[in-house]
Amino acid sequence: MTATDTRQAASKDAGESLGKPTDKATHQAIALVWRAESAKVVAHVARIVRDLGVAEELAQDALVAALEHWPTGGVPRNPGAWLMTTAKNRALDWLRQVALHAKKHEELGADLEALQADVTPDFVDGLDAAREDDIGDDLLRLMFTACHPVLSLDARVALTLKLLGGLSTDEIARAFLVPEPTMAQRIVRAKRTLTAAKVPFEVPRADALDARLAAVLEVVYLVFNEGYSATLGDDLMRPAMIDEALRLGRLLAGLLPKDSEVHGLVALMEIQASRTAARVDVQGQPVLLQDQDRSRWDRFLIRRGLAALVRSEALGGANGAMGPYALQGALAACHARAPTAAATDWPQIVALYDALAQVAPSPVVELNRAVAVGMAFGPAAGLELVDQLGQEESLNQYPWLASVRGDLLHKLGRSAEASAEFTRAAGLTRNAREREFLLGRAQGAAT
Repeated sequence: MTATDTRQAASKDAGESLGKPTDKATHQAIALVWRAESAKVVAHVARIVRDLGVAEELAQDALVAALEHWPTGGVPRNPGAWLMTTAKNRALDWLRQVALHAKKHEELGADLEALQADVTPDFVDGLDAAREDDIGDDLLRLMFTACHPVLSLDARVALTLKLLGGLSTDEIARAFLVPEPTMAQRIVRAKRTLTAAKVPFEVPRADALDARLAAVLEVVYLVFNEGYSATLGDDLMRPAMIDEALRLGRLLAGLLPKDSEVHGLVALMEIQASRTAARVDVQGQPVLLQDQDRSRWDRFLIRRGLAALVRSEALGGANGAMGPYALQGALAACHARAPTAAATDWPQIVALYDALAQVAPSPVVELNRAVAVGMAFGPAAGLELVDQLGQEESLNQYPWLASVRGDLLHKLGRSAEASAEFTRAAGLTRNAREREFLLGRAQGAAT
């Protein structure tokens, strides 16, 4: 077995297997520590070696060491610091090997000398393996590197979940319903692409920060959306993906506390996640927003979301300008504040969609605005807008255009047309639960 195979097996063991029955508690502890600390370890080591692929391998070397030593020596009092120190020492060894084989290594030698002053070689409990301010910077660097535009969007999502979400390759593959080798290759190619492009391990400078931050936020929200409304498969939602997106969003908000859009995204995700328990019935079938039992909405998550929205609005600038995520957070807040579906302030929602269409125009935004118009001013007004959107080529295969049209037609008493639209929508979705739900609506409209 190669060194890489050993690392992969160790990572899989820590993330998914509990080992021998006698080692169950230790392996559980390793799995929990690795999930919580792996991003910090990879981020800190990446700053040392300046290579994301090498950093992950060295971090997994530290995981292998934990799997070897903790079952016999016990779990350290500060397991995160133990992993960090072990990985940093592996990084020093790697730098020494590079220095020995390089002809010109003056700069590397200087870096090595500086790093040695910050590293204690003994693997003991409670070591101050890394300063907390450095950890925050390193995690931010790692997030911006994993979401670099040189990578495809799929690659950014996979790499972010692997390095920052703490998910194993198998877990990511199962989330996106692809074979594990396919996902493993996607992640390997992403790391090779970053290395070949010589992407610096750094937070972009101010002039490039906004553009790169938008890519980071897009990845986090894409992870959330895949969890909240799964594209494929038999389940409507994937709770683990929702949890990881929330964790990444909260982490980002802690690292960039003065950015309005970061808090806006957190507000949006917290409030949407609050509805999770009410979004499906006992059979696992979807429940429309207006039919949900609002007593099942998570009030704690709603409070968190509303607090994040207040911070986002306060940071919006002197003119109170709100970005796309802040506006979507405000839209979610309108629903969260309404005690019943009938009490929803639909004219306010239409106004927010008007503002969102100005800062982030898209056919999907216009479709959602049409729904709000239909609720605020009647289904005929909404249907007129939806029919205009029917000319949008980008929505030709979008199931929710047909679904919205079917709903509006049904409210207008045009049942046969509504049934046909629901049937068409069912044929376009790739999620089994959504398909069953839409076919049920088609049958209900027909009868």
